[in-house]
Amino acid sequence: MKNAIVLMNMGGPNNLDEVKVFLTNMFNDKYIIGAPQPIRAMIAWLITSKRLGEAQENYSLLGGMSPIVGHTKRLVRRLNRVLDDADVFHVMRYTPPFADEVMPKLKDYDNIYAIPMYPHYSKTTTRSSIEDVMKYAKKLKIDHKIKTLDSFYDNESYNKAIVERIVEALKGEDSKDFELIFSGHGLPQKVVDKGDPYQKHILANVEAAKKELAKQGIEFKKIHVAYQSRLGPLEWLRPYLDDKLKEIDSKVVIYPISFTVDNSETECELDIEYKEVADELGIKDYRVAKAPNHNEHFMNTIIELYNDLNKEK
Repeated sequence: MKNAIVLMNMGGPNNLDEVKVFLTNMFNDKYIIGAPQPIRAMIAWLITSKRLGEAQENYSLLGGMSPIVGHTKRLVRRLNRVLDDADVFHVMRYTPPFADEVMPKLKDYDNIYAIPMYPHYSKTTTRSSIEDVMKYAKKLKIDHKIKTLDSFYDNESYNKAIVERIVEALKGEDSKDFELIFSGHGLPQKVVDKGDPYQKHILANVEAAKKELAKQGIEFKKIHVAYQSRLGPLEWLRPYLDDKLKEIDSKVVIYPISFTVDNSETECELDIEYKEVADELGIKDYRVAKAPNHNEHFMNTIIELYNDLNKEK
C-alpha cells in the first residue's frame, strides 16, 4: 500500500513578484470575501492594489519571501526522513505549490491523508483548503482515496510543542516575572456569530496549553488571550492585541497560537509592528515565541494525526 500525506496551508510569497498573486488569490477566496462573482474579483483587485506596496515592503524586511515557505519545506523534508510508510507533500492555498500541480502526483497512491496545518477549524482556512484539494482530486477521480480532519488543537504532542516554544522564548529566565499572551489571528465577529467554531477552538487550545504549562510547573504572572491582524472597518474578535498590550506591566511573551508555521504575521507583524507598539507603551521586555515549525513535538503531532486517520480504514 502506498500512502501519501498532504500538508495544507495558506502559503506565502516565494518572492516579491508573488506578493500580488498571494493577495489576489486570498481576497478572491469566497470564504474570505463573501460577495458573489464578479463583485468579489473587483473587491480583491481593489484591496490588492491598495495593500500591494506595503505588503511588498514588509516581505522585503523578511528577505523577499514569506518565512512559511522555508519552514514548510524543512518540515516536509524531515517528515520524509522519519516516515517509512508514507510520502509527504505540501499544498499551498494562495501561492505555489497549488493543488492543481500537486494532486496529479498522487494519482498512484492508495491512500491520501490531507492534514490541515490549521489547528483550529474555520471555514476561512480549513474548509477553504480542504475544498480546494478535493476539487482537483475529483477531477482526477481520486477523491475517494482522501481522508482528512477538522482540527487538532487538543492533541497532547501539539500542546507540548507550544510549551517548548514558550520556554525557549524565556531563555532560562523566571516565567513568574512575565505575562503570557496567546495571540490568535483575528476573524470578523460576524463569521463567528454565524457559527464558525474558530474562537471556541482557540479558547479550548489555550486551556489545553495552560494544563501543559501547569504539568511542567511553569507559572506566569498572568495569562491572556488577544487577537491580531484585523483588517477594515468591521468588528473583529476582541480583545485586540494592541489593547491587551496596554494592560501589561513590564515583561511579556507573545505566543502566536493560530499558527503552526512562522509567517509574515509572526515575523513581521508580531516581531516588528507590535514590538513598536510595546516600546511606545513602555513595556521593558517584549518577546515573541516561535511557532512549532519543524519542532520534534510538532512532527510527532503530524505523525499521530496520520496514524489516527490510517486506523480509520
